[in-house]
Amino acid sequence: EIQLVESGGGSVPAGGSLRLSCAVSGATSTSYCMAWFRKTVDQEREGVATMDVDGTTNYAESVNGRFTISQVSANHTLYLQMASLKPEDTATYYCAGVRFWQCPARTDQYRLWGQGTQVNVSS
Repeated sequence: EIQLVESGGGSVPAGGSLRLSCAVSGATSTSYCMAWFRKTVDQEREGVATMDVDGTTNYAESVNGRFTISQVSANHTLYLQMASLKPEDTATYYCAGVRFWQCPARTDQYRLWGQGTQVNVSS
């Protein structure tokens, strides 16, 4: 059974940085597109960043230039480096994966989800 476990969330002031981690266990293949999503109480889950199997990355316009998605295959961990954080970045962040070569746009196409980690950015 493949499991995703996020960590690294917390509370920071605006302008601060955080690095989220997503530990992947149980996968026998590296052919998974991986992604970070976030959700607030009053909004739908939205895609933040994706990484295709070939390493191609994409970012939501709202985080482009501030967030960086990366993956270290050796320790089976996905990261989201977040800089210049804003109060509107406050959300629960989830990592997700699906065995597609290229990450899909639709949230419901992802088959693997972590439990989420909370990020709070104060003004």
